[in-house]
Parts: sequence; C-alpha cells; structure tokens
Amino acid sequence: MFFVFLNMTIDVLYVIVGAIIAYLLGSIPTAVWYGKTFHGIDVRQHGSGNAGATNTFRVLGKRAGVVVMAADILKGFMATELAWVLVGWNLVDYDHLLLYKLVFYKLIFGMLAVVGHIFPVYVGFRGGKGVATLLGMMLAVDYQTTLISVGIFLIVLLVFRYVSLGSMLAALSFPLLLLIPRFKPDDPAVIIFGFLMSAVVMITHQKNNY
Repeated sequence: MFFVFLNMTIDVLYVIVGAIIAYLLGSIPTAVWYGKTFHGIDVRQHGSGNAGATNTFRVLGKRAGVVVMAADILKGFMATELAWVLVGWNLVDYDHLLLYKLVFYKLIFGMLAVVGHIFPVYVGFRGGKGVATLLGMMLAVDYQTTLISVGIFLIVLLVFRYVSLGSMLAALSFPLLLLIPRFKPDDPAVIIFGFLMSAVVMITHQKNNY
C-alpha cells in the first residue's frame, strides 16, 4: 500500500513539474527580449502595447515579426508536446492518475503555455494575446483542423485587413469544426478546450482595434 501511494505521489510530482515547465516555456517573452536585444525597444511601449508577434510586425518590421511569431508558435508546440515526455518515457503510471489519456496532458500543458504568454513571469506578467502560442498548441493537438482555421484567418485577413478579427474567427472556427463528424475528436475534452480557448482569444482581443 505504501509503495502504491509513493508511486502515485511521484507521478503527480512529474505532472506538476511538467506543468511548471510548460508555463515557463510559454512565459518566454520573445517580442520583448528580441526588441530590446536587437533594436533597444520594448514593444510594449509602442503600437498596441502588446508583447506579441502582431505588434512586433507593426513596430519592428517583417523580419522581427516573423522571428517572434515562429518562436511563439514553437514554444506553444513544445510545451504541449511535453506530454509525450511523460508518456514516452513512462514517467507516469496510468493506473495511478485519473488523467490517463495523452490528450489531457497536452491540453493542460498547452493551456499553461498560453497563460504564460499572456502573463509572463519574466517581465512583470505583461505579455501578448497568446494567439501564436495557442496556434502552436493547436498544431500539437489537432494539426488538420488547425490548418483549416489558419486558412480561415488568412481569408479574413485578406478580405477585411484586420488581424484581430481573423484571430477571433479562426479561434472560434476550431471548436466549431470539431463538432462536424468529419473532424470530431475521439475525446470531447478537445472540443471543450476549443471553446475555452476561443473565449480567451475573444477576451484578450476585446480592446484591440487592429
């Protein structure tokens, strides 16, 4: 009995450590550090005041914007894929934890990365809107549906010229697409996550006019 409890405790500790790492990865303020390092500028003091890829494009130009966007997508993807470390390295015993499916770990770690991007511990909890990091997470969870959502974003951007509108509609399209039998995931938790994340995007963009 003691060893079962000990193993369960170790499993929980691994999950907690993974969650902390996921948040810290998401918290990496790519836009802030890049702007200060290569341009001597804190992007949060210019443009929309957000530490994200869109404001980086606006303030520092295309090259900086591409670098920041790629890094923000990557950190979301990497944080989400930490779930494979727990599973692939057999660090957790599914008999000991209620969170027995890989997708649950992905959703937890990915959401923490998005939270980290919005509230980064390294720079006073003033980050960006989390869209690029969320994109990285979505690619790790369901890349096919995500690519369709990206297509919707690009269409809206080309037609209306508003990044924020494209981001919101793309975020909302993700869970809506999952309701269609063709894209319906095996686990309904992914659909719930999709609606929660789309709500986060709506909230973080409510004051954005760009």
